[in-house]
Amino acid sequence: MKKSLTPDEALFRAAAYCSTGEKCRSDIAEKLGKWGIARDKAALIIEHLENEGYINEQRYCRSFVNDKIKFDGWGRTKIVYVLKQKGLPATYINEAITHIDDEEYKNRLEDLLNKKRKTLRSDDERNIRAKLMRFASSRGFELPYIYKILGRTGAPDEEYDYDD
Repeated sequence: MKKSLTPDEALFRAAAYCSTGEKCRSDIAEKLGKWGIARDKAALIIEHLENEGYINEQRYCRSFVNDKIKFDGWGRTKIVYVLKQKGLPATYINEAITHIDDEEYKNRLEDLLNKKRKTLRSDDERNIRAKLMRFASSRGFELPYIYKILGRTGAPDEEYDYDD
């Protein structure tokens, strides 16, 4: 049987966990729950970590958005969805999303679509286009961006005309 942590041990462990990378309240609450810490004690630990600067949800949102776009190839829709699931304030989410460089975002989507196109085998360009659209949508990219990029990467785009 596993020995449960005391609140002081949990605080120390949670601070060390926060030091490895940005964490939000829900990440720490989940971890404390796994360690067997009661909710009332967990709330005190989280409050202490916030007061000491280990947890900063605004900073977390900015970091999360940046990492998911650059390293995981996610679009705005998926990022916003996950941040809302974590219970982060809409103001922090919106602020972090508005800091996305639009040109960098389009370039990231274009790179993803070009790489995906190379893996697809089909003679039918419409079939390839449909697969690319589903792929980009599943990554959380918005349709106007997808249509625009598909127009640039060689797929015909007669139905939609989006300006930059």
